[in-house]
Amino acid sequence: MKKFIIILTAVLCLFASAATVGAAEQKIATEYYSDDLFDGVAAPAMTLLDGNLDIGAASAVLIEPKTGTVLYEKDSDVQLAPASITKIMSLLLVMEAIEEGKLTLETEITAGEHACSMGGSQIWLEPGEKMTVDELLKAVVIASANDATVALGEAISGSEQAFVELMNERAEQLSMTGTHFLNCTGLDADGHVTTAYDVAVMSCELIKHRLITKYSTVWMDTLRGGESQLVNTNKLVRFYDGCIGLKTGTTSKAGYCLSAAAERDGMTLIAVVMNGDDSNARFAAARAMLDFGFANYSFLEIESELEENTFVKIKGGERSSAKVEAEETLSVLCRKGSPEVTRQVFLEDTLKAPVNKGDTVGKIMVSVDGEEVGAIPIKAAEKVKKRSILTVYGWLIRGIVSF
Repeated sequence: MKKFIIILTAVLCLFASAATVGAAEQKIATEYYSDDLFDGVAAPAMTLLDGNLDIGAASAVLIEPKTGTVLYEKDSDVQLAPASITKIMSLLLVMEAIEEGKLTLETEITAGEHACSMGGSQIWLEPGEKMTVDELLKAVVIASANDATVALGEAISGSEQAFVELMNERAEQLSMTGTHFLNCTGLDADGHVTTAYDVAVMSCELIKHRLITKYSTVWMDTLRGGESQLVNTNKLVRFYDGCIGLKTGTTSKAGYCLSAAAERDGMTLIAVVMNGDDSNARFAAARAMLDFGFANYSFLEIESELEENTFVKIKGGERSSAKVEAEETLSVLCRKGSPEVTRQVFLEDTLKAPVNKGDTVGKIMVSVDGEEVGAIPIKAAEKVKKRSILTVYGWLIRGIVSF
């Protein structure tokens, strides 16, 4: 029987003793040693319209991933130890490897000596033990298993060191200038640092791969035919409406860290907390930021409102003008309320034939509350061929006949 069975025992005891005080005192062996895993998240700090939040952490940021807009930040560029939220980058590389066909969820991976020596949060892999990518992903995302993370990294790059080099290359590609990885697990190491903003950036990239939510939204699961019980280290998965993950992290050097993603009403937000005061503080801080974002921001769908019969002049064409259209809408992240939307049309004075249907012939600049937020393209709604000699000859003949 695997050592990780203690989690199953703790969970069974918890539910069997639900009516007793003792149930709340059960210790659940997950990424961090905490007796509040099954408790709800404390009420968030007061959320103010100007973005002032009482965040119990050294660094934090709230970001909307579609636009990259930062909605709140507190010292988000300070370099700090990241603990297991390091695994966000590890998971991103695994997702990309799956997408590229280097791995499949059914690929079987054999655990090596190095992976099994990790310690910390783990599923107690044994050298030579085989698990599929799907099983290892469960272990990494739900229970933050260090041994499973290294096993996946070795499968992709051959060694943890080579995988870490790939992690740093990917961080550079994403312009994560405050980040340097020394391992793929987040175990404390001098020089292993990142920032709350960089964590948000790699989190935004990770959730583009919707496969990750197959694991990050799971509260409890099992491995080894039910012998090993997994409990999600992210309490928001159970206690916050719309939560889709992503990752917690805790070490003595990093303190309590969290990258939390949630979706409501078609909008996704990511809240990152680093070096939180305690376990519950990070969840309360993330909840406060997410509540603030969902309460005060939304996407506004702005239509072009271009007049139906709008034309652009054509020079040297079979016709002297072409009808234009602007069918696209502009999706803009803005404060809730009644924003003032203005549109300014910029259309080419004259186009030279030929003009094809769908050619961009202008734009509508859109401003919200006096600030430019984007443009809607204006396109030709019809094709106008270049004027030929036969066309000119036909015009002459018709002119003579009509005369």
